[in-house]
Amino acid sequence: MTRLAGKVAIITGAAMGMGASEAKLFAKEGAKVIATDVQIEPLNQVVQEIKENGGEAIAMKHDVTSEEEWKSVIAEAVKLYGKVDVLVNNAGVSSPKTIANMEMDEWNKILDIDLNGCVIGMKYVIPEMKKAGGGSVINISSIGGLVGMAGTSPYTAAKGALRVLSKSAAVEYGKDKIRVNSLHPGIVVTPMTLPTMEEGGALPYYKAFTQLPYFGEPEDIAYGALFLASDESRFMTGSELVIDGGWTAL
Repeated sequence: MTRLAGKVAIITGAAMGMGASEAKLFAKEGAKVIATDVQIEPLNQVVQEIKENGGEAIAMKHDVTSEEEWKSVIAEAVKLYGKVDVLVNNAGVSSPKTIANMEMDEWNKILDIDLNGCVIGMKYVIPEMKKAGGGSVINISSIGGLVGMAGTSPYTAAKGALRVLSKSAAVEYGKDKIRVNSLHPGIVVTPMTLPTMEEGGALPYYKAFTQLPYFGEPEDIAYGALFLASDESRFMTGSELVIDGGWTAL
């Protein structure tokens, strides 16, 4: 499998869920993967699995809100592999809060991770992509970046901003052959969504809006990210790739 042969990819939030699936699939398709997360033990397990299956990857503990840690991750990628071709801004958090019942420190924490972390990553990876002659940035947004969703105001605000930021970056860096796209998952069964289904009472809500009779799996999103990372999407930038089981078809 060689859809990403010769490419070097940084994937944040790679310890579990969609990020772990992206890391495994990218490595399977020939990429050299720098997998990052704040949760180092499960991240090490992901990287170990990649290596056992013949792939190439390293694990790095990484707080995406830290400029210094972003600099370290990118510097390590360039030191080991000479370049960065792909950045997947996957790390993210959510909180079941409406505007009126949340504290501002909650708001700021979610925007710091879900939006500002992506901005910092792009700030420091784009110069390296320029040196490499181009690249692909994949910002994992959400259907919450396209339509309103109840009870997740800070999350949807961050994801909506990330969608438009991706378009602006696509315009700014298209001439440098740097493509920037956003990817918008619907309801995907991950460690972040399971509690809302099992304990939060959101399952009927999710089922009502998802038109297919099943939810997504992390691999469904990973294959979308693979397409955006590969040269198969070479003429695609500033776009939204929606993988949502029909949620936004309503």
